[in-house]
Amino acid sequence: MSIKLKLLRVQSGLTLEGLAQATGLTKSYVSKLERGVSTPSVGAALKLSKALGVQVEELFAESSEEDPVVIHRQQPAAAGGAARLVSGSLPGHRMVAFVLPPTDEPVRNHPMSHHEGEEILHVLKGRITLQLASRTETLSAGDTAHFNAGIPHKITSVGKTPASVLLVIAQAE
Repeated sequence: MSIKLKLLRVQSGLTLEGLAQATGLTKSYVSKLERGVSTPSVGAALKLSKALGVQVEELFAESSEEDPVVIHRQQPAAAGGAARLVSGSLPGHRMVAFVLPPTDEPVRNHPMSHHEGEEILHVLKGRITLQLASRTETLSAGDTAHFNAGIPHKITSVGKTPASVLLVIAQAE
C-alpha cells in the first residue's frame, strides 16, 4: 500500500498534513503507512479512501489487469496482528474482504466505526462481542452477522483464545 498511498496523495494535491487533517489521522501515522512501516486498520483505510476520492480497494491495488477472476494466495500474518486484505484489491470491485484479529482492549478504549455500505462478519476462531449502537451480541467461531455499516459498530475479542474474523465490506455505489 505504501507507494500506492503516496502516489494517490500526491495526485490529489495533498500534503501529508493535509491528508492527516482530512482523515482525522495523525501525520505521523499517515507517514508510517506511506513508508510501509504500518498497515492501516479497516477504519483508517476507509477514511483514507474517502479523503482521496477513491474506492478502498484502490489503496491496495497491485495490478490493473482486466481478468474477471482474482486469486489471492495466502500471505503470512501481518506484523502486530493487523488486518490483512484477502480480496477486493482491484479497482471496480465493490466488495472488500479482510481477515483481522479484533482488539481485546476494554470497550471504552476502542472507538465505534461506521461507514457507508454493508458488512458481513464471520467469526473464524475464538469469540467476539459485536456492538451495534446500543445492541451487543456475542458471536463464536462459525457465527455470522450481516448489517448496515452505517450503524455505529465495534468488534472486541473476548475469552482466552484470540479471535479472528473475516470481514466483508460491500460499499455503496
